[in-house]
Amino acid sequence: MTGVATIVALLVAWWLSTSVLGLVGPARFPSPEAFVAALQRIWTQGYAGGTLIEHVVQSVRLVFVGFLTAVAVGVPLGFLMGYDRRIEAFVNPVFLVLRPIPPLAWIPLAIVWFSLGDASKVFVIFVSAFVPSVINTYTGVRNVRKHLIEAALVHGASRGRVIREVYLPDASPMIFTGLRLSLQASWTTLVAAELVGAFLGLGRALQTAYRDVNTPMILVAMVAIAISGALTTILLARLEKRVIRWRAEA
Repeated sequence: MTGVATIVALLVAWWLSTSVLGLVGPARFPSPEAFVAALQRIWTQGYAGGTLIEHVVQSVRLVFVGFLTAVAVGVPLGFLMGYDRRIEAFVNPVFLVLRPIPPLAWIPLAIVWFSLGDASKVFVIFVSAFVPSVINTYTGVRNVRKHLIEAALVHGASRGRVIREVYLPDASPMIFTGLRLSLQASWTTLVAAELVGAFLGLGRALQTAYRDVNTPMILVAMVAIAISGALTTILLARLEKRVIRWRAEA
C-alpha cells in the first residue's frame, strides 16, 4: 500500500505542478493531458516508423536475443573459470583487457561489422550483458563452501554429481544476481544503441521525439522503456524462485 500511495502522490504532484499551478512549463515537462494525447497518438497512429506495440516488441526482441546469447556464453565461461584455475589463467588476461571498455564504445565497430541492422544492436547488448554474467558466475563458483565439496567427495560422488548437486545449487544465488545485472545492462545499452541508426524500437522513438522537441512523446518512450524493463525483470525473478524451489525440493 505504501508503494501505491507514493505513486499516487507523485501523479498528483505532477498534475498540480503542470496543469493546475503551471510551475513547470510544457517545454520542460509535459502535463498529464499532453502525455495521454501523445500516448494515444503513438498507440493508434504510430510515431517514428511504428506504433507503440511495434516499438516495444522490437526492443524486447533485441534485448532477449542479446541477453540470452550473453548468458549462454557468459555463465558457462564464468563457471569454468571458477571451477578450473587453468582455464582462469588462460582466459582471465583477455577478459581483463576487454572488461574496462564501455559497451557503448563498441557501437561504432558494431556498425562497421554488422551495418545498421539488428545484428549490430544485438552484438552491443551481448557485450554489455556478458561481463556481469561472467563475473558473478565466477564469484559464485569460487565461493562454493568447501566442506560441501569435501563431504560429497568423501561419499563417493562423481565429478558430474558434485557439479550438479553442490556447485550449481550453492552458486545459483550469485549467478542469478549476475543475470539481473546483465538484464539491466541490456536495457540500458539497447536504448543507447537504438539512438544511432535504428529503424524501429523504443530508442528510435525517443530519438525522434528529441529531434522534434516533443516532450510528451519523450516521456511516453521513457515510461514504455521503464515498464518493459520492469516486466522482464519480474519474469527473471519468477524464474529464479522456480529454480530455487526446485533445488529445495530436490
